[in-house]
Amino acid sequence: MTTLEKIMKIRDEKGAGYFVLIDPDKWQLTQIAEMANSACEGGADAILVGGSLLMSSSFDELVQAIKKQIDIPLIIFPGGITQVSRYADAIFFLSLLSGRNPTYLIGEQVRAAPAIKALGIEPISVAYMLIESGKTTSAEFMSNTRPIPRNKPEIAMATALAAQYFGLKMIYLEGGSGAQYPVPDEMIREVHNYISIPMIVGGGIKTPDEAAAKVKAGASFVVTGNVLEKDGGVHLVKEFAEAVHSRN
Repeated sequence: MTTLEKIMKIRDEKGAGYFVLIDPDKWQLTQIAEMANSACEGGADAILVGGSLLMSSSFDELVQAIKKQIDIPLIIFPGGITQVSRYADAIFFLSLLSGRNPTYLIGEQVRAAPAIKALGIEPISVAYMLIESGKTTSAEFMSNTRPIPRNKPEIAMATALAAQYFGLKMIYLEGGSGAQYPVPDEMIREVHNYISIPMIVGGGIKTPDEAAAKVKAGASFVVTGNVLEKDGGVHLVKEFAEAVHSRN
């Protein structure tokens, strides 16, 4: 069974899936392994690893350290072509469709594709869509793109439909790391009703109730990251997992 098939089975069985995003630049290696283990034990369905930058010298070492601690899928959420590792179960093959910067629409993807093939990593094609979140995020700054206005669901709908017609497997509506506001429920609902492929929602989701609201609006998967970086944040994993798993 492929990683994509595994996470879709989780979605079908639990109503929605819960992913924990680990940004390697915000943790020491030992902390990353501990965080991944805690997330796994707390009920997360997959670990995402990646960030807008990569200050660490060895992405392979990082991925291996996480992989040893978990028995759930480990998926790379890359900020660039340096974030590729044979030790991951899969990689989100992202195209930043909300922007008009060709580097992140297709440029980085062309450079990364041969490495992904050579290393035998499962690619999961994902339309990455930045949504206005109240302040400039790392993803917005590093990609040099403008996010979709949060009060313009029709732009998100048309972009998501284009991704579906391109044959991409999933949509990722993203507020960005450290977002002030999460993606609006109304936008999630409108996009969900307009397309027929699964949708991931992340960025700015601070409470389990907010996570549950995203699922109710139509998210197939919810991602949290920054909220778990606070002291004691790992203890929130169980609460988030229970809120997201709408069929439990």
